[in-house]
Amino acid sequence: MDPTPGFLLIGAGFVFLLAELFMPSFGFLLVLALLSIVVGLVLTFQAGTTVGLLTLLSVFVALPVVLGLLVHYWPKTPMGRRLILTAPEEGAAIMPAHKDQEQLRGRFGRALSSLRPAGVVDFDGRRVDCITEGMMVEPGEWVRCIDVQAGRVVVRPAPKPDSTKLDSTEFS
Repeated sequence: MDPTPGFLLIGAGFVFLLAELFMPSFGFLLVLALLSIVVGLVLTFQAGTTVGLLTLLSVFVALPVVLGLLVHYWPKTPMGRRLILTAPEEGAAIMPAHKDQEQLRGRFGRALSSLRPAGVVDFDGRRVDCITEGMMVEPGEWVRCIDVQAGRVVVRPAPKPDSTKLDSTEFS
């Protein structure tokens, strides 16, 4: 028996998989693809055991590659963009209050309360809820803002700055 119809069905199955990427079929093309691949494998086994085993091995190598490509590129298609949420850009201040906090990066302040590890810090007369990297900071100690992420101000204990460094935004 000729294995060509089996090869054609397997090829059609892979084409259906690619079509599923671009056309929303709600799984119909996916089922059709898998069904045609299985029927194609059965037809190649009827042509001969060696041909069937080599075809099965080829499908087991090609199918994960094609599915991996589908999973990788599907979120970039119009349908995928509608269904999959994307995370906001890293470090991007989204809310207006968070944009104000971005200006604190690199600035010095004084702890108004104990930071164990969270507390209140005074930055130039402005009280800001902050968190340390895990260490304890006593009230009155100087701290420096090292990071601002989505409204979370991260500070680190710092030596008392001289008056020229109070407005500096460089990290130590």
